Amino acid sequence: MISPFLLAALCLLLSIIYKPFEINPDALLQWNASPPRILLLTAHPDDECFFFAPTILALQRSSLSPEIFSLCLSTGNADGMGERRKGELGRSLDILGVDEDKRWIIEHPQLQDNMTQQWEAEVIAEVVRPFVTEHHITSVLTFDMKGISSHPNHFSLPVGASHLVKSLSSSANTSVPRLFSLTTVSVLPKYTGMSSALFARLTLASQSFSVSEPTVDSLPVFISGIPDYLTTVRAILAHDSQMVWFRYLYMTFSRYMWVNEWVEFKT
Repeated sequence: MISPFLLAALCLLLSIIYKPFEINPDALLQWNASPPRILLLTAHPDDECFFFAPTILALQRSSLSPEIFSLCLSTGNADGMGERRKGELGRSLDILGVDEDKRWIIEHPQLQDNMTQQWEAEVIAEVVRPFVTEHHITSVLTFDMKGISSHPNHFSLPVGASHLVKSLSSSANTSVPRLFSLTTVSVLPKYTGMSSALFARLTLASQSFSVSEPTVDSLPVFISGIPDYLTTVRAILAHDSQMVWFRYLYMTFSRYMWVNEWVEFKT
């Protein structure tokens, strides 16, 4: 029989993390753009939901109404399932709310899913450039230099995107997007599951009492509530070819199912 005190504590915990919580979400957006146009740059099908879902779902609620685009630089064909994984990516992005005409997946001979290969920055920049310029992208969101899971394809992306931003900066007639990277945390906090959302929420809430308004330079943080978490689970399950046993552990224990923290990547 469950103790009344334990039940009350559980109900309190669930009530605290039911709704999403954000700190300085608009720091990712260009204030002078109407609307902001955000490009999520990923390496493989399933990156969008395994790592970035709290941000995607939160930005769709922003009062600035950003347009969200997705560009995946490989089909994830390491095991010969690239065509199948393209369909899975589409279903996942449907669930996450990214419009069909604002998402693309690349098949390029030098951008292949490979656990041992770091992609060339110049190739990434060349491939990404037309999507950024033609769609007037104002912010690019991608991995940081540790790539969350230390996958070399992942940590190639900020290098390639930085190379592109530098190139665009030298052109007087081209607008230059800001570049943001998703912060990699150490192993222990990476796998604290729902408790990571609770601790992050309580920490940020206590900070908000001492600072009335976030500054432009403060760290953007997105914390999913329970409904967003369940949406993320649905998006992950759309990648049925990837659903081996450890994926279920990931959904249960990964911080990135709940919390995304961003820093601006200085080029």
